[in-house]
Amino acid sequence: FLNDMFSGGPLKKAVAIALRNRWRRQNVQDDIKNEIMPNNIIMIGPTGVGKTEIARRLAKLANAPFVKVEATKFTEVGYVGRDVESMVRDLAERAVSIVKEEHLESKKGAALLAAENRILDILIPPVKKSSDNISDSENEENSLTREKFRQMLKNGVLNDRIIEVEVIVDQTPNLHVLGPIGMDEIGMNIQDIFGNILPKKRKSRKMKVSEAKILIEKEEADKLIDMEAVIREALYRAENSGIIFIDEIDKIASWSGGGSGGPDVSREGVQRDLLPIVEGCAVNTKYGMVSTDHVLFIASGAFHISKPSDLVPELQGRFPIRVELKSLTEEDFVKILTQPENALIKQYQALIKTENINLEFDETGIHEIASLAAKVNDEVTNIGARRLHTIMSTLLEEIMFEAPDEILSNNIVINAEKVQDVLNDIVKNTDLSKYIL
Repeated sequence: FLNDMFSGGPLKKAVAIALRNRWRRQNVQDDIKNEIMPNNIIMIGPTGVGKTEIARRLAKLANAPFVKVEATKFTEVGYVGRDVESMVRDLAERAVSIVKEEHLESKKGAALLAAENRILDILIPPVKKSSDNISDSENEENSLTREKFRQMLKNGVLNDRIIEVEVIVDQTPNLHVLGPIGMDEIGMNIQDIFGNILPKKRKSRKMKVSEAKILIEKEEADKLIDMEAVIREALYRAENSGIIFIDEIDKIASWSGGGSGGPDVSREGVQRDLLPIVEGCAVNTKYGMVSTDHVLFIASGAFHISKPSDLVPELQGRFPIRVELKSLTEEDFVKILTQPENALIKQYQALIKTENINLEFDETGIHEIASLAAKVNDEVTNIGARRLHTIMSTLLEEIMFEAPDEILSNNIVINAEKVQDVLNDIVKNTDLSKYIL
């Protein structure tokens, strides 16, 4: 995680410490545990240096409820738009989803067995016990036949057989409530009410055994899990391990330090609404109250026009850890192209591999791509790592276009000479670079 992360060491350390402190607090035994508050982080740096990428990595690394929100989506009370409390409701939803998946996984074996039994009941109906004319031999024969079919079912022999199954049809009306603050939550609650009142309707459908097995297994798993226990555990995780990533926080800062008219009128209001959420308060969700006292907040922004000091002082104080990210260098571009598990080069290689073409990048080609990306960022507009996408797309445009026609070699090597041939004229012409790269 640390080696793949963009930019320098300070941010890596701040994020690593913040995540580890979540674990440390969980293991504190005394009452002081409730007094240990997370140190929220604000990341400052130009676009394309990896601020949002960190959010993606955290989502995978931290086995905890995690949501990423855009600060520009929120408006203060009295304006049409999402209220800041919706980020906590999203966190609760995410927590319930994670815990439910874990519980479903633990019940997978029992659900699979129940699904097999239901399918076997359709293929070979069990002998009715009430019948007096059924002999023991017929009972035994029925059981043996069921076991043979069970084995065939497990081996996939019956996958293509068509059977008729009864599935639950969702009758809950799809309600979208538009209006003032909190109405999105009201819409969800109305749907829940209708879902509980309306009876579950079943409908017979014909489908393959393989499809029916997946459908029935999910239905049986839902019956086996205890949703009350799921919600209790999910709310605990959301409160104690939850992470909320607030992106583009610089867009709600007033550039002159004061309020401005027109469309920017609600910026400072959003900051004031964020204060109690970040400091710690109880938010009502469809699953119950969620306290944000121990939720970790990570904010990020380019701050290319405004400054962190343009935020209201109270909000600045809620983010005591500030980390500045520098612009990416040529060396950083080389690492981005090669080190991550799903690096851009590997993505293009996987795409072109579908045409039975091996695309190779030698070291000189990679360094030339990185050099050109750094140069264009300096001369045109610095968009960080996103420049690599435009460079790579232009470089491989002809190859990607001609690959389906089978007129290319099965092995293509991208070296420095190839990169220069395709891109040098574009890079040298600054006006052309603005449009193409």
